[in-house]
Amino acid sequence: MTLFSLSLSLFLLMDSIGNVPIFLSVLKEIDPQRHRYIIARELIIALFIIFGFYFLGDFLLSILKISQHAVLISGGIILFTIGINLVFPRKEKNIEWNAGQEPFLVPLAVPLVSGPAVLAAVMLYAHQKIPIWRCLSAILIAWVATAIILLSSIHLKRFLGERGLIACERFTGLLLIMIAVQMFLNGLEPIIHAP
Repeated sequence: MTLFSLSLSLFLLMDSIGNVPIFLSVLKEIDPQRHRYIIARELIIALFIIFGFYFLGDFLLSILKISQHAVLISGGIILFTIGINLVFPRKEKNIEWNAGQEPFLVPLAVPLVSGPAVLAAVMLYAHQKIPIWRCLSAILIAWVATAIILLSSIHLKRFLGERGLIACERFTGLLLIMIAVQMFLNGLEPIIHAP
């Protein structure tokens, strides 16, 4: 996978645009002057968690003796499911949080930024023997793009409005579905052509 495709898939999985309303909801009872500090802190925590799963992922999958074909196929299924849920959401996202209480680690860093989908993806990438510099660069690029969107969440919501955010999230889901299908086909190809 190229650096662009890795970065794009991770950025889509972080679902920064879809998380804007949730971030604003969690922080609405907190002093607005602390919003940027809290968001920046949670983003940094999420980044370290993602790096941790990247470096441990290949080790865990090797212990479980999971092949690269299985990794690609299962990764494609996971991404496809996430994409479908973004395009056809069953219900509105609902994160329970005590109003006025400053969040730490949960729910902003985990599961909103470094959620199960992102952590599973970096584990899969580690197992695919993609050059380490490419994966780490992709993680950083996706994280920086996510950070920019979340740090400007108030202005973004004002600019796009509720309908605009929903449209962006649907488009994100469509892109994820296409990436998922390609990943699934890449996993099946060697099996189909095997003698």
